[in-house]
Amino acid sequence: MPLSAFAFLSCALRTPALALVSGLLLAVLLVNGWTDAPNAIATAVAAGALSFRRAAALAAGCNLAGVLTAALFFPAVAQTVNAAADFGGDAATACAALCAALTAVVLWAVFAWYFGIPTSESHALLAGLAGAALALPGGWSNLRPQPWGRVALGLALSVWLGWRLGRVLARPLARAPLSPALCRAGQITGAAAMAFLHGAQDGQKFLGVFLLGAALAQGRWDPELFVIPLWLILLCALTMAFGTLVGGRRIVEKVGSGLVPLSPAAGLSADLAGGGILLLCTLLGLPVSTTHAKTSAILGAGTALGRQPNRTAVGSILLTWLFTFPGCAALGFLLARLLLR
Repeated sequence: MPLSAFAFLSCALRTPALALVSGLLLAVLLVNGWTDAPNAIATAVAAGALSFRRAAALAAGCNLAGVLTAALFFPAVAQTVNAAADFGGDAATACAALCAALTAVVLWAVFAWYFGIPTSESHALLAGLAGAALALPGGWSNLRPQPWGRVALGLALSVWLGWRLGRVLARPLARAPLSPALCRAGQITGAAAMAFLHGAQDGQKFLGVFLLGAALAQGRWDPELFVIPLWLILLCALTMAFGTLVGGRRIVEKVGSGLVPLSPAAGLSADLAGGGILLLCTLLGLPVSTTHAKTSAILGAGTALGRQPNRTAVGSILLTWLFTFPGCAALGFLLARLLLR
């Protein structure tokens, strides 16, 4: 049976830990829309196809539609995230660990935004959950191998296929007789598709954690018993869309023009490649990062046409990606230990 809004609110009023988990989840969703969704519109803004404000409004609407569509028809990503870690049977302890994981994600995302680095809230979330679960009795046995295998597969596909598809598409599109108006229309369509698929991917991840928090607070940790309710889908979709509307201009500038110079054809190639990977992984139920897919596609498309990447910018992004898992896991672990003392 779907969890009703009344039942959830009643549980939150009786359980302060669930209220705190819910507040943190909404904060992370807001930050996700603010810092992760800008990757979808970066090339359209850099190429002048859309102004930043119009692109942010387009992305917000498409994010909302993506969350709704995927949660109703393709919930496999939510189920994967939901089952990634076992937080045990004690409701108070489990909710404290979940709070630690979500706080770690917020801290990491704000750090990355401050420096204009496109980090992945998806991987930050998974790493925070893993670190907090490791702090509980049972340690490594709290991590479930099958969901983590799907996470690793999604990571590999997003980086390698993003780069490869960006390169493959860039050359024929550069040779094609595309008018500026056609390129502009293609980039706007690509930005809309990327934003839609970002909502489809990331909205599901946080819906899965929302249901996990409710289950833990009620002392019934069994994710398979829950069906995602419509009211929760709408709440998460609107929160992410609002964060996107606020916009992450620094990240748009870093991704759109700070990595590698992009021609209209290269920008269109990156949009098509990144969107294709997000669609594939969503249909397969693989948690994947919009940031990784789009950034890899941009680098693949730009370098295929002989453009030299900004080594400093690329290096800072790669270092951030490298440290996201250990950094967020360590933060989640330490915060969980502090809360559980």
